[in-house]
Amino acid sequence: MSFFDFIERKNRKYSLVGDKPIFDNELFLFIPEIESNFPAIRRELDSILMTPGNIPSFQDVLQEENLTTRENWKSFFFYLFGHTIHENCKRCPITTRTLKLIPGMRTAFFSILKPNVHLPAHRGPFNGVLRYHLGLKIPAKAQNCLIRVHNSFASWECGKSIVFDDSYDHEVWNNTDEERVVLFVDFLRPLPVWLSIVNKLCLFLSKYLIKEVREGKKYLEKADIRP
Repeated sequence: MSFFDFIERKNRKYSLVGDKPIFDNELFLFIPEIESNFPAIRRELDSILMTPGNIPSFQDVLQEENLTTRENWKSFFFYLFGHTIHENCKRCPITTRTLKLIPGMRTAFFSILKPNVHLPAHRGPFNGVLRYHLGLKIPAKAQNCLIRVHNSFASWECGKSIVFDDSYDHEVWNNTDEERVVLFVDFLRPLPVWLSIVNKLCLFLSKYLIKEVREGKKYLEKADIRP
């Protein structure tokens, strides 16, 4: 068992919000205020989508080459592993202010999934963070656009939230002719103080030890990153 495996077990055991594939929204006090800003966030998204050619693919950022083709999944990043993409934040000031309401927010972006795309089963590299989705642009046939996390299923709704643990096996379908866009956020898992300190140390070490995080650092070197 690796050190990360050991800490993941502790994170599941002592998690202050429990250990579930998909969580009850009532556990997270920030959600109502995030959802109240949905109209303004959607307007900023629409302005970004006017120039889709300038939006990088998710693979260009994190090198998830086995999930789908580069054109099928686009990503407009605001934060990546705690680092700020300043130019993108300036273009979406309300979204940026809203993201700061999420305790322990580390990564955030507009996640744009093209029509008729399936992201096969995969899992995140470490359960020290939880994943939050706010539905921004959801196909009319929402029942055909869904996510499976372990043995639980959910569909997105405009202005509504989903929180899940991406360290569980999960996959996504957009079996519609419309694109799906969510505000995608990773934030620190709520933990007791002693374990929270260890968890933050693990996330710091992940910059050097976990492949997906190392690949993200390459993107940061090219993006508009300033102290």
